Amino acid sequence: MPSFSSLLSVLSLSSVVLGAPHVVKRAQTVWIAGDSTVAKASDNTQGWGEYLKYSLSLPVKNNAIGGRSARSFTVEGRFQTIIDSVASNDVVVIEFGHNDGGSLTPTDNGRTDCPGAGNETCQSTFNGVAVTVLTFPAYLVNAGKALVAKGAKVIIASQTPNNPWESGTFTYTPPRFTAYGKSAVSQIGSNAMFLDHGLYVANIYKTLGKAKVDALFPNDHTHTSKDGADTVSKAFVKALLCGGGGLLDGFIKNSTASVEGACV
Repeated sequence: MPSFSSLLSVLSLSSVVLGAPHVVKRAQTVWIAGDSTVAKASDNTQGWGEYLKYSLSLPVKNNAIGGRSARSFTVEGRFQTIIDSVASNDVVVIEFGHNDGGSLTPTDNGRTDCPGAGNETCQSTFNGVAVTVLTFPAYLVNAGKALVAKGAKVIIASQTPNNPWESGTFTYTPPRFTAYGKSAVSQIGSNAMFLDHGLYVANIYKTLGKAKVDALFPNDHTHTSKDGADTVSKAFVKALLCGGGGLLDGFIKNSTASVEGACV
């Protein structure tokens, strides 16, 4: 028969175990923040973020949402939701730009960023409330540093191009947000990388030619069909592979040669 002291020891140990917090382990995850060109759609278009999962061996959570900019994604707390959710070694892909341009005057749409490449600020009024608006790179740097502080790694990608064949001849010029993205990465540090997604998409579009590319844009010059989203997602993967895999090295299912497009 066990002694009284032995029973006390067992009961004490049981209370420690039962009172210990339950730690839920999960797989390393890829998160995506972006606008409608990335987000899940419900019509005849689709965002490329819905196809990335087919090229990776990691789970992908696409948090992109239509109509957002780096500013509105911040103000609405959507970056914070990802920051609160990430675990160490998660990878967060951030791609904005389509809704970040425009002017704060005469009417602030809640998406336009303050012009500038650094820490400039603008005073504006949105929905009757006085607000301070930051620059595009400032929003990315703030989110990126907060994510890295949680142990995550960050990929900032340049925005996908509108149909570069729209005028009848191929034309592609990187928007200013491409340079801003590169600048943000240098400020976030070694746990961030820049990926020129826009350039890789443009190069594939150039190779495909006007007729095929026009067919990828069923409604307007910005939003792609499902086939277009698949092509744009593959361009993202191609850019990763051409850079040696980057922060997703070892998790890409495709070989470089198997993905359309050329390394640049």
